[in-house]
Amino acid sequence: MDAEAIKRSLEGSGLRCTPQRYAVMAFLMEHSRHATAAEIFEGVNRLDPRSSRATTYNNLRDLVQAGLVREVAVEGRAARFDAKGTPHHHFICDRCGNVEDLEWYDVPKPRSRSLGKRIVRECELIFRGLCAKCAPRRAAG
Repeated sequence: MDAEAIKRSLEGSGLRCTPQRYAVMAFLMEHSRHATAAEIFEGVNRLDPRSSRATTYNNLRDLVQAGLVREVAVEGRAARFDAKGTPHHHFICDRCGNVEDLEWYDVPKPRSRSLGKRIVRECELIFRGLCAKCAPRRAAG
């Protein structure tokens, strides 16, 4: 995604394109790994040390709320952030904490009467287990 596309996506989501917000979004678009907020802060500040930790975290919150970034909760570890625009699921390794993208397939929504007065916005699957690097170590150990 080029600079203009990032600006359009921010403005299209009702967010101002501040230099700090742009830097966070650009970092996420450039890096396919699922970075933590601390890693994003460090990466952004390597290029331009004007952004505070609080500003970075607030921008991440705003980007998640606007639907431009997804927060992936990893039990017992720092949350990770993902700006991949296409729908996908995640696999989280129990041992190393690595988060991997998995191909999307539709998840059937539950029948509305089973939800009571709840309204479902989206359904996403998170698979947990041992990644390809950690699984052989378990078999050997």
